[in-house]
Amino acid sequence: MNRDIDVLVLGGAGADTIVYVPELPLPYADSYMIESGIRTRAGQTGDFVAVGLATLGLRTHHLDLLGDDPEGDLVRALHRDHGIGLTAVPQPAGTKRAVNLVGPDGRRLSLYDTSRTRDGDRLPEDTLRGLAARARHVHVCITQPCAQALPVLWEAGVTVSTDLHDWDGENPYHEPFAHGADVVFLSAAALGDPEPVMRRIAARGRARTVVATAGAEGAHLLTDGELTRIPAVAPPAPVVDSNGAGDAFAAAFLHGLLNGEPPARCARHGAIAGAHACTVPSTGTAAIGRAELFARAAGTRPAPDGC
Repeated sequence: MNRDIDVLVLGGAGADTIVYVPELPLPYADSYMIESGIRTRAGQTGDFVAVGLATLGLRTHHLDLLGDDPEGDLVRALHRDHGIGLTAVPQPAGTKRAVNLVGPDGRRLSLYDTSRTRDGDRLPEDTLRGLAARARHVHVCITQPCAQALPVLWEAGVTVSTDLHDWDGENPYHEPFAHGADVVFLSAAALGDPEPVMRRIAARGRARTVVATAGAEGAHLLTDGELTRIPAVAPPAPVVDSNGAGDAFAAAFLHGLLNGEPPARCARHGAIAGAHACTVPSTGTAAIGRAELFARAAGTRPAPDGC
């Protein structure tokens, strides 16, 4: 089978409504005047990873359930505009949606509409097998129904990555993803010390590489049993929004991995891409390109304050 897809992204397609608020947490009030406007745009975790990969030059395809609704049309347009292949499985419940409240410091609070998913949702197995057979690697988002796709991917013999986001190390929903991927990303935001959770992921599952991003503290890389600290990177412009930074990190890391780079260099590239993403407002989609990534990798310095 011809491997004409570098990375197949599963799940995580949807639309977000962005609201810039004066502070987080937002104190109760009857109303707020939002001078910056309120905008709905395509782009949830799978979309951002796909855009990041494609902007770095990887042949990318995205598979997920989408509704026949305005939000689904936004997702289709995003992929068309970025030249990303999209297989959209009809979702009668509608396209995934969220509302993101973004504070002045770039932090966000996301409200997810869980009514857009159903327990019986599945990605068609024949479609999944066909796309997996064409892919060099598959990145699996933790949205439903992607956990059910993991056994099919193992049978296909393709390497798998996933992002657990702000997992607390205990929620059982995340465990199939944590233990079923060869490369695991997660945020350290809900973890005091990420090392025990990282080592547990590696011990109980398939992962040889686990990366915990830690914002201004950089990232922690566990590969083949060795833990390494990856310094933070200075953003190239003022930080306006942290939305999509983890997805950008994962995309740049995978770009390096698929091009034969050692894990530490992949993580460094991820830190650069994540810092770049923090300078892009949530209302836009502008991933770092390969030329800029390599140029910054040749001359960046650790950041005293990071994203």
